[in-house]
Amino acid sequence: MIKVVFMGTPDFSVPILKQLIEDGYNIAAVVTQPDKPKGRKRELTPPPVKVEAEKHGIPVLQPTKIREKEQYEQVLAFKPDLIVTAAFGQILPKALLDAPKYG
Repeated sequence: MIKVVFMGTPDFSVPILKQLIEDGYNIAAVVTQPDKPKGRKRELTPPPVKVEAEKHGIPVLQPTKIREKEQYEQVLAFKPDLIVTAAFGQILPKALLDAPKYG
């Protein structure tokens, strides 16, 4: 079975992640932006994609700078065959883009 890493952050990304899960894809991990302060009280709020991934028990990575080698290597440790990206919010390094078998 193809191992997929999903990368996304806002509400826009959630339906895409849900569809991949519904279609039976093996989502090895989800990569999203770090939790950010929100509202008057500046409470740390998780990105919508993180909330959805946690509902399904999918491991979540939240790199501050995905272009740093130690951070993108955490993604590559899952040995993805495919990376699906939908509004992730950071520029992906070439090493990360070139690693998956199917792109």
